[in-house]
Amino acid sequence: MRIIRSLDEVREDDRGASAALGNFDGVHRGHQAVIDLARRPGAPLGVVTFEPHPRAFFAPEAPPFRLMNAASRAHRLEKLGVERLFELPFGPALAALTPEAFVGEVLAGGLGLRHVVVGADFRFGKGRAGDAATLTRLGAAHGLEVTIAPLVGDAEAEFSSTAIREALQAGEPARAAEMLGHWHRIDGVVRHGDKRGRDLGFPTANLLLDGLLLPRFGVYAVEVDVLDGPHRGTWGGAASLGVRPTFGVNAPNLETYLFDFSGDLYGAEISVALIGFLRGEARFDDVDALIAQMHLDCEAARDVLAARRPEALRRGAAG
Repeated sequence: MRIIRSLDEVREDDRGASAALGNFDGVHRGHQAVIDLARRPGAPLGVVTFEPHPRAFFAPEAPPFRLMNAASRAHRLEKLGVERLFELPFGPALAALTPEAFVGEVLAGGLGLRHVVVGADFRFGKGRAGDAATLTRLGAAHGLEVTIAPLVGDAEAEFSSTAIREALQAGEPARAAEMLGHWHRIDGVVRHGDKRGRDLGFPTANLLLDGLLLPRFGVYAVEVDVLDGPHRGTWGGAASLGVRPTFGVNAPNLETYLFDFSGDLYGAEISVALIGFLRGEARFDDVDALIAQMHLDCEAARDVLAARRPEALRRGAAG
């Protein structure tokens, strides 16, 4: 997959793409339906998205909300067969464009798209003045075919990034996975921590959560993909997500204990899938009580992982 991060980087072989347009935070099943409608014979499959997320530009003081960072989003889109990722820089210049200018100068002129697909609730342009009908009308004036994808959902709700965030903050990773079509993952490079886990007999791989939505604090059954280095592979595990209240005031992070693993993961890139919520975060009166609970957590996590059925989640939830 080729990533194009400005109009200046667009090459002749990038033009003529059929592209899905949106933020694609989480790349959930609704997003996947939009992308599927963009598949056209003889045209590169593209996605047009923005970095940073427009919400971060308009509300910079808001709490972290993203389900995935740009690298994780790109990785997921590549798995779906996207050939051109147009990752446009979102700032004052793009935010000031009228709907007419965005279609004419960016989609048709700058990117040279031949076909674009958006969800039925799509809004764009300065002040969110444009909607799907506006895009269809303006596209026709520029020779740009537009397809409007219906919203996708199940008996409970429409699939949306907002609904997925709510499920994760409620400690319902399985419900989030139903909407995502894959397990919610937290990706990153393993960093050095305070090494308390090693001292307690549970060495952990530590990931920062900067800029990402914070799911419900607590302990999870997880599946861990080690993406590079000599220990590349997949392990089950138990992870603590939170601020570690037993040891004072700490920044939120994710500490993951890999079952049946031996080795050094510092500097390795890993992807941690939240499979099952086991319990909320708690403060323990002493280390012995914490260790006893960690043994119970690991037993519970092993049971959850042994019982899970990936085929129960549509569109390959094991990924």
